[in-house]
Amino acid sequence: MHDLQILLTITIFALTIFFIVWNPWRLNETIPTSIGAFLLISLGIVQVSDLFNIFHMVSGASITILSTIVMSIVLESIGFFNWTAYNLVKRAKNSGVKLFLYINLLCYLMTLFFNNDGSILITTPIIIKTLNMLRLKPHQKIAFLLPGAITATASSAPIAISNIANLIALKIVGLDINSYVTLMFVPAMIGIIVIVALLFLHFKKAIPKKLPPAYFTEVNYQKSSRVIPHPLSVQKRVKVDWWMFKVCISIVIVTRLTFFILTPFGIPMEWVAIVGAILLILVRWYRKKVGFLDVIKKTPWHILLFAFSMYVLIFGLQRIGLTSLIVTYITELIHLGNMAAIVTMGSLLTVMSNIFNNLPAIMVGTLTLTEMNLDPHLLQVSYLATILGSDIGALITPIGTLATMLWIYILRENGIPISWKTYFKATIFVIPIGLIISLISLYFWTQWIFQS
Repeated sequence: MHDLQILLTITIFALTIFFIVWNPWRLNETIPTSIGAFLLISLGIVQVSDLFNIFHMVSGASITILSTIVMSIVLESIGFFNWTAYNLVKRAKNSGVKLFLYINLLCYLMTLFFNNDGSILITTPIIIKTLNMLRLKPHQKIAFLLPGAITATASSAPIAISNIANLIALKIVGLDINSYVTLMFVPAMIGIIVIVALLFLHFKKAIPKKLPPAYFTEVNYQKSSRVIPHPLSVQKRVKVDWWMFKVCISIVIVTRLTFFILTPFGIPMEWVAIVGAILLILVRWYRKKVGFLDVIKKTPWHILLFAFSMYVLIFGLQRIGLTSLIVTYITELIHLGNMAAIVTMGSLLTVMSNIFNNLPAIMVGTLTLTEMNLDPHLLQVSYLATILGSDIGALITPIGTLATMLWIYILRENGIPISWKTYFKATIFVIPIGLIISLISLYFWTQWIFQS
């Protein structure tokens, strides 16, 4: 590899990350990644013959994520999220602490049943509607919104299918989703619970003990539906079709469970996700006579191109020897044992994610591990540590994940500005503590699993 090609690859990658993270012209993140990938291919740094393999690696994960986003679009169109906002306030029973817990539980479940980016896109408007109903002050709104965003993003760690980066990396290291959950669910959940508890303590003074009266009217009960006002307008009402709600939620749950049941038999998870999305669209058409044009318009189809282009960029970095360089410096630490490997990879991915985003970081980390010729158990725990670093450790800064960048954009669009200082004050101690506890839990949990 010529020095000029090395310089060009690093420059193209750096400029691509700059335009994704800082985005001075508010470009869709697919535009800079596509341009960067095209340049690497045109310069011959990434060969055309490599493209098929790259597409094979990212297509299944991308289609799975797109299908879950389609599901969320259908649920939104039938009024599920407005109904959720109403019930968050009602079930909190004027308690700010209960509302805090319900909001974080909602964010966790949305990521579990959809994905982290989709969860941010779904839950943030719901939380904003809820807080507007209560007429809370800006600093009080942040006390609910920021922990919700952190929970939604971190909750992609317990199961692999909630994050596109996790899915791509999973395929590279040869783990199936059932093995992943067995090894990762408990350590990740311990970390998430610790983080939520610490965030509550951080924002405790800003969370009102007693919530003010909300702007909504009581539910009118009917035989087949309930009439519920829109959270932002007392006059606008949304009829909730409970038969359709139950069927749609059942489809989502069954689809999620089917991932774990069928993939061990070699059935690709993207097929399961596509079937689930089609069933939701058909149920809505049967009940409401609504077609699929809104789904086509709202679905972010660019995700497939984004993942493909990003992986081309990472492949280019691998070609110029970045992963080999990392291998040189960390191999000795990794071979000291599981604990050393977990701490090393978790810390490395945390640093890389907070500097240039977790998607390229997890790809670099995973490819680095595959070059070390590690035994299966050491490879698996090292890989799981990279996930904790990229899903939880990446939350120290707002640029660590695409989900948090989306969250800040949504807040600004809704007139709720948040500074880096406010974000950083909440995460600088909370996230490292949660990450360390997760990594230690991962060590002891995997030791127990491997020995039993």
